[in-house]
Amino acid sequence: MREVLLLCWRDTGHPQGGGSERYLEQVGAQLAARGIKVTLRTAGYPGAPERERIDGIDISRAGGRFTVYPRALAAIVAGRLGFGPLKGLRPDVVIDTQNGIPFFATATGVPSVVLVHHGHREQWPVAGRLVGRIGWWIESTLSPRVHRDNQYLTVSLPSAEELSVLGVDRGRIAVVRNGAEPVPAEVVPGDDTTRATHPRIAVLSRLVPHKQIEDALTAVAQLRERFPDVHLDVIGDGWWAPNLRACADSLGIADAVTFHGHVDERRKHEILATAWVHVMPSRKEGWGLAVIEAAQHGVPTIGYRSSRGLTDSIVDGVTGLLVDDAPALAVAAAELLSDADTRQMMGEKARTRAHEFSWEQTGAGVYEVLSAAARGTFVTGLVAPSAQADPLSR
Repeated sequence: MREVLLLCWRDTGHPQGGGSERYLEQVGAQLAARGIKVTLRTAGYPGAPERERIDGIDISRAGGRFTVYPRALAAIVAGRLGFGPLKGLRPDVVIDTQNGIPFFATATGVPSVVLVHHGHREQWPVAGRLVGRIGWWIESTLSPRVHRDNQYLTVSLPSAEELSVLGVDRGRIAVVRNGAEPVPAEVVPGDDTTRATHPRIAVLSRLVPHKQIEDALTAVAQLRERFPDVHLDVIGDGWWAPNLRACADSLGIADAVTFHGHVDERRKHEILATAWVHVMPSRKEGWGLAVIEAAQHGVPTIGYRSSRGLTDSIVDGVTGLLVDDAPALAVAAAELLSDADTRQMMGEKARTRAHEFSWEQTGAGVYEVLSAAARGTFVTGLVAPSAQADPLSR
């Protein structure tokens, strides 16, 4: 395997880029480190150059929210004919990232691996009634039919189950979990010296509706009755941020919440190191990279069981807690904030588990899947980094 093409609607520099884009680019960097030529085709956005090279990946940008898809396919075809931004491109395999909608790169005749982080059924209504219905039909019906002979790649066992429910053959679904970058060398990993002296809760997330940060705000409003000095750190940004600030104001907790916005890696880890508890009230997650990043600082996470992916990244009752709704989230947070021994025990087990994940291992797992696809064979089940059973699993 000498050349790989990555397709994704956004890259990590995009204002709305998130964990799925980070996964793809980290994998691309690992492939490039192996000497493989890696090209990423993605959408453009204000201030971004049409062409750029980052971490060994050649990035080509064009198109917007919807036009990125046809323009990418046209560029692939033109490139094979010897002109356009992807001139001379001859990938052995393509990773077609399906963030609700795939690129349908299989139509170009190049072996394709469909990367799906999670299903979007719960998120499509945000796009509007008509677009939501069309999007869900593409994701749930059209895509599985068009890609019935393709390899699928996902990031958690629950997401693999979702794909099988949509009709994807289990024998064509490979699971390669997210990696994690080490804590920056200049940051002291969370311990007694870094923890805040008063109850501090962290949320690390893009600020969009399906992340349901409102539930964290509501929990803090309830917790203030028992913990008057509780504070919430919201790390991340997004177009929903003004609504969340308005929500904090309406709940009367604006003074108990800090909206940090987008921060660099160092600052992100410094904030996590002060936290007592991390909450992730997302409606849907494929894996939940923030769970592992909090765990690197010995911070347990509380999340929703219904999010699916968090049932893989959180070992319930061991590295964190899974709950069913917003009231239960507040109750679980109160329990951990008031029980230092349990909180520390879960945090240290979470830290131990976090050591199992690295982008090097993730890259190796995806390399195995792509190599098989280029040969015309399939990989199934859980691939590295954790093909063995988790030592902390129930």
